[in-house]
Amino acid sequence: MPNIPVDQALFFLHQQGFDAVELTVLPGYTTAVDKLSTAERQRIKRLFSSYEIEMPAVAAHRSLLDDDPSNHKTNMHILTQAIDLCGEWNNGQGKPVLDTILGGIPTDWENRLDFIFERVQTLVDYAEKMDVVIGIEGHVGSALDTAEKCIQLVEEISSPYLGLNFDISHFDVIGMSIENAVHLMAPYTVHTHVKDQRGRLPDYEFLIPGDGDFDFVTYLLAMEAAGYQGSITAEVSNMVQIQPGYNPFQAASLCYETLNNAFNVAQISRE
Repeated sequence: MPNIPVDQALFFLHQQGFDAVELTVLPGYTTAVDKLSTAERQRIKRLFSSYEIEMPAVAAHRSLLDDDPSNHKTNMHILTQAIDLCGEWNNGQGKPVLDTILGGIPTDWENRLDFIFERVQTLVDYAEKMDVVIGIEGHVGSALDTAEKCIQLVEEISSPYLGLNFDISHFDVIGMSIENAVHLMAPYTVHTHVKDQRGRLPDYEFLIPGDGDFDFVTYLLAMEAAGYQGSITAEVSNMVQIQPGYNPFQAASLCYETLNNAFNVAQISRE
């Protein structure tokens, strides 16, 4: 909901029945971090509380691997500001996860591994000072495009302030089974995204949950069996948002209907 005022968005999502909402603070959103005054940050925190909606994560997807010093400085500014927000938006029971990406391209993993670890470690060091956990996302087409790479990254950095944002759609489009993806990723997962999707790399598209044939029941059962207790967070891809006639309210309703039905069929409590 990039263009929807946060008041309107949260009211609608509360009415739909959402338990939790990940807030995006990227440029171009009404909640862009650089636009949020101290008073507005406090007001947003009160809005979440008044609607009894949890904030499991803050989304600030920015590449850590840009070679241009100016671009990297801008990306780090957004990321560190978002980490500060996670600290401020502590609800007394925990702070939101900072959800971001690594960026780059698949071959960077083999060719620039020391550089990757250095960039990630710098961000993790900042997050540690703020007592905020980073959830870095395995993403098709990026340097971090396989489960094995994701696991290697978190194990080698070896910090309680770095985990994974597990978006199973990126593993589904490379042909990985639900069971295998969950088995590998769930132990390191601090937050999730789910979308729907059609096709396989390189011929694929991301969809709104419910517009494809992804088996959300099997996914939820696998995550439950793996012991994951956090939020299952619907994401609407930019592939969908840029389509003519995109309606964020209809998209949110379909997300809720699809996931609520899957929880019911799986007989898994959302508490």
